[in-house]
Amino acid sequence: MSQTSQPSQITDPYKHLHLVQNPNNTITRLHQVPHTSPSSDPTLPISVLTKDITINQTNKTWVRLFLPNKPIPTNHQKLPLIVFFHGSGFILASAGSTMFHDFCVKMVDDLGVFVVSVEYRLAPEHRLPAAFDDAMEALFWIRNVDDDWVTRYVDYSKCYLMGNSAGATIAYNAGLRAVEVVKDLEPLKIQGLILRQPFFGGKERTKSELKLENDQVIPLCVNDLLWELALPIGVDRDHEYCNLTVGNGLEKFDKIRTLGWKVLISGNGGDPLVDREKELAQLMEEEGVHVVKDFEDDGSHGVEYSDPLKAKKLIELITGFIS
Repeated sequence: MSQTSQPSQITDPYKHLHLVQNPNNTITRLHQVPHTSPSSDPTLPISVLTKDITINQTNKTWVRLFLPNKPIPTNHQKLPLIVFFHGSGFILASAGSTMFHDFCVKMVDDLGVFVVSVEYRLAPEHRLPAAFDDAMEALFWIRNVDDDWVTRYVDYSKCYLMGNSAGATIAYNAGLRAVEVVKDLEPLKIQGLILRQPFFGGKERTKSELKLENDQVIPLCVNDLLWELALPIGVDRDHEYCNLTVGNGLEKFDKIRTLGWKVLISGNGGDPLVDREKELAQLMEEEGVHVVKDFEDDGSHGVEYSDPLKAKKLIELITGFIS
């Protein structure tokens, strides 16, 4: 495609996402997202050890733990914890997907943190709030688990909830729930949210959605389909799970401020979702929440997974945020 030509209009969002719609409200995912298996063998030449642990056998939810593979002195300071939720529109991919696995490895390498990446249930087989419920179950699992890696190496007082795209929306909603049960989560103490290109919507189109209607990553018709598949049947995009100005979420910003949480909101000008991300930052700032904003003019949705320089910049940003 020449630089002057317009992106071709995507008219079939199912085809774009490699999905087939089934009559029973499920979907067949035709594209197998590349997957990486965990490895907890410390003798291997790998910088980060990983292992998967089941959280809820019935729901088939689990977590992948990421631990630095290097001797930690006996008088070591324990590691800050990042609880990570992967993106892909609530309907695709996994905590074991290679792109997300590799990014978590990079965070452990560069930030010196412990990462728990959460495998939550996918829509439309499990519509929202299933993913939000799974996020909270994961937080209570971390609080209660007797796993050697977690108990020996995690600093429970330095916990951050992070996600990209739909994963950032899950992290945000988990944060809204967590402010209501702060005492119950102790000794786990959330210090902030890291929201990378959070995925919100609404019936009324934003300027960035209209401007980037034919975006190659998340065109408007794909955006609409993702919400159609993720939201409870019979509701529209002005539901509180999608539209951040609906429901009682904004009322909880005061609690976030009182608890002293910081919120990092990061977005890109080439992403159709950017206006909603900026709206979230503004609404939080108006309530006195400590918001760190990072909005670049260029860059598409999910650019950090294809551009090593963007990934490096994002990790540098997170370094400053959690230090």
